[in-house]
Amino acid sequence: MITQAMIENFPSSPGVYLMKNAEGTIIYVGKARNLKKRVRSYAGDTRDSRVHIRFMVQLVRSVDYLVTDTEKEALILENTLIKQHRPKYNINLRDDKTYFSLRMDMKEEFPRLSIVRKIPSDGARYFGPYASATSAKEVLKQLYKMFPLRHYPIATCMARKRPCLYHQIKQCSAPCCGLISAEEYAALAQGAALFLEGKNTEVARLYRAKMNQASEQMRYEDAARYRDLLRAIEVTVERQKMVAQSGDSDVFGVHREADRMQIALLHIRGGTLTGGRSFLFDWELETEEGLASFLNEYYDLDAPIPPQVLIPVPIAEPSALEELLSEKAGKKVTIAVPQRGPKLEMVKLAGKNAETAAKERLARESSSATLLTELAEKLNLPCPPRRIECYDISNIQGEMAVGSRVVFIDGRADKSLYRRYRIKGVLQSDDFAMMREVLSRRFKAESTEDKPDLIVVDGGLGQLGVLNAVLDELEVTGVEAAGLAKSRVARDMESEEIERSDERVFRPGRKNAIALRQSSAPLLLLVRIRDEAHRFAVTYHKEVRSKVLTGSELDGVPGIGEKRKKALLKHFGSLKRVKEATLEELKSAPGMTETAARALVERLHGSPLPLGRE
Repeated sequence: MITQAMIENFPSSPGVYLMKNAEGTIIYVGKARNLKKRVRSYAGDTRDSRVHIRFMVQLVRSVDYLVTDTEKEALILENTLIKQHRPKYNINLRDDKTYFSLRMDMKEEFPRLSIVRKIPSDGARYFGPYASATSAKEVLKQLYKMFPLRHYPIATCMARKRPCLYHQIKQCSAPCCGLISAEEYAALAQGAALFLEGKNTEVARLYRAKMNQASEQMRYEDAARYRDLLRAIEVTVERQKMVAQSGDSDVFGVHREADRMQIALLHIRGGTLTGGRSFLFDWELETEEGLASFLNEYYDLDAPIPPQVLIPVPIAEPSALEELLSEKAGKKVTIAVPQRGPKLEMVKLAGKNAETAAKERLARESSSATLLTELAEKLNLPCPPRRIECYDISNIQGEMAVGSRVVFIDGRADKSLYRRYRIKGVLQSDDFAMMREVLSRRFKAESTEDKPDLIVVDGGLGQLGVLNAVLDELEVTGVEAAGLAKSRVARDMESEEIERSDERVFRPGRKNAIALRQSSAPLLLLVRIRDEAHRFAVTYHKEVRSKVLTGSELDGVPGIGEKRKKALLKHFGSLKRVKEATLEELKSAPGMTETAARALVERLHGSPLPLGRE
């Protein structure tokens, strides 16, 4: 428990405080404009009265602090320490989702739109974000119908002798063949940029003026093209739902249920809702502090930062976070709590999205709990298996053998916990020995991973016996095991019908398979897990096989990495010419040294060097 004596010497300056338990482990990292005042709020009779906050404070045995010069520095330090220590009671945002944007460099002769992941400061214009590459491609697909910009890099376009297929279907204006002037193409590119920014009125005004000008100059074909563009834009705009007056913003909504906090995010770009996300956290402190901590972590993951961030509740010291986000974005960023008007309606909409996501999560958890309870009953497990792991082996007659592990938490795949294994100790075709190696590496003594409640292996009693033997050898306790044997095809030579046997589930101590109804939810879950492990193993095996089969004789040469290998092939033109090159020629190649050149000659021709080749 935090006492007044602990914080007696705390300064009244900005900084970060670290709460530790009896073992000295950091369980919470927080920031404050006034360290002494903030930590005092957790101590004595003035501490927060909510049960879950009191529970965390009861675990605290000491509090350390680090002083910073400014609140912004405290924000940065807090984020760094959270990533370093992963405290139990902090929001640990590990977001592997990548946003996509559309890029257009207006300085190019004929600007082109392309899909990118990162947004560097290179002077180009970026539009988005889009939640996936698929959604970004769909936007491009619709955009090309209105603005026929080039599809390929400029070098590829200019190398063509005639227009490509996109020109034939009126989705490219063929600047490569001089079928459009640079001025007219620039107008198309500008129109596409304005359209992506949601400035549809300005786009319409621009092209209406172009149409009238072309008509007055009796360039009727150009006027007709602008007329068609205007019609396409008007039809597309009618389909879009405007949700804000104007501008770009991220809108956050929060739904709180005890120690669970659901956050919904809506992306507003050009006054139009372009997408959204949902996040769920275990959080035991104030909602305002949780939201502030989330914003700091979320925008530290290279997420696109709009000029306005709308939130439902005020956070402490928003000016420090505004300063930090403005510095990252390279433009002024404001954080606001709307009180009325369309912006408040958007925040309420985000709140409804958070509440809906929370209800859907509860429904899924309830359904998952029922399914896992039924699975435990059918397989005679001591408790519902929240964490299920499945292993599979893939090889071709023992060659290029690999193993895979997939993990399902509460009946759903958790791909962040998937693992791939390259078999090292088994050189012949022996699936049992390979499985033993994979399982032994999984449960090695120094492993700090959580143990699974249930392990499923692809196979029958043989593979299950290997699993049990490894668990016994490594003295792994509290882990249940099951083997899932695939259905087999059986066909009577005198019959035209093909019969398929049932999927069979085996458990230790039972000679016969456990009878599960073939369409039952527990069996379908096991089959889905087994098939996912098989897919993951086969995918990795194909990757390994591709690398082996397409490997170059330059691979593995001391001093010859990927960059030098590419430079050599580019300089000489082919592997054959690299082999024919003398030592002096290799030494003079870009990026090469005499040591690397000698090692390469010895690898290609054997040692010592051939006479007359120096």
